[in-house]
Amino acid sequence: MPTTADFLIATKWSGILTLVCAALTVLMFVFQWGVRFRFVGVTGFMGVLTVGFFALGLVPLTHTIIPGATHFSLIYDSGASQAVISVSPKITQSELDATLRQAASDLFSFGRLGGADEQLTIRARTVIHPEVGQSVPLYLGEAKRSLREREDSDIAIKIYAQNFARLPQGETASRPS
Repeated sequence: MPTTADFLIATKWSGILTLVCAALTVLMFVFQWGVRFRFVGVTGFMGVLTVGFFALGLVPLTHTIIPGATHFSLIYDSGASQAVISVSPKITQSELDATLRQAASDLFSFGRLGGADEQLTIRARTVIHPEVGQSVPLYLGEAKRSLREREDSDIAIKIYAQNFARLPQGETASRPS
């Protein structure tokens, strides 16, 4: 995974190439070459690319990995304060706890709009099939975290034990009591 230092090196080289393109563009206008207007676009694109590399060099790219978390799929995200993830019906309560913490870390963004409580609520659900041809969503838990602090140590995890009891016995690996 590239680091901020790698992006700063790319910024330097992209900046040099942008200056070279700008110099060539000026020469093309002086000598009235036919491709001069194309080089205006190339120089502009290189400028945008340089600014992008510079921005990536300022903001650290981090991805926290929570041990014990399982795969989840993002089902719904309001872009503000609510999201829903889907997990396997074979998940255990301890795996769900870790998966909700992973989702809370992955879905954090400074660009989210907050509600009255400034909390991001992530609900985890699975789908069960009580009868042939019938699918029922079953919410297994939720996580609430701050919308303002990246390193929120006060993530509130709530596991719905009564819904774990509704999972078919053959579909759960090992549920703690």
